[in-house]
Amino acid sequence: MSEEYPFAGLTRTVESSQNDLPLFREYDWNFESDTFRYNASGKRIALEGDEALKIWVYKALKTERNQYLAYSTRYGIELKPFIGKVMSVGERYSELKRVIIECLMVNPYIKSIDSIEFDANGDKVDCQIELTTIYGGININV
Repeated sequence: MSEEYPFAGLTRTVESSQNDLPLFREYDWNFESDTFRYNASGKRIALEGDEALKIWVYKALKTERNQYLAYSTRYGIELKPFIGKVMSVGERYSELKRVIIECLMVNPYIKSIDSIEFDANGDKVDCQIELTTIYGGININV
């Protein structure tokens, strides 16, 4: 067998497959009430490109992986293992970064996660994520 056996005839690269992706679309979401947003005529508002990806990211980070049968096993984030687990703040942030990266990198429209930073305010932790998508860069605060 040749060295190219598993790849014989495969000429597409990662860049060409990303260029072949259709325009990303997602319905607008109201995160305060956990419902779709509607226009004046009562139809759901559709977003495209980076704005649609922002909605996808927020929803993926809000959904526990393997919790709902409606989603694939690759969709969502795994936060339940952290409940009741004793670890230092550094370990906790390191593990949170890992699960955030695992959660987001399943989306082929996201090329890279450039930074993840945490800011603790009492019992609340804010997270700032910088992403590079096929459309450009976006910043997300969760």
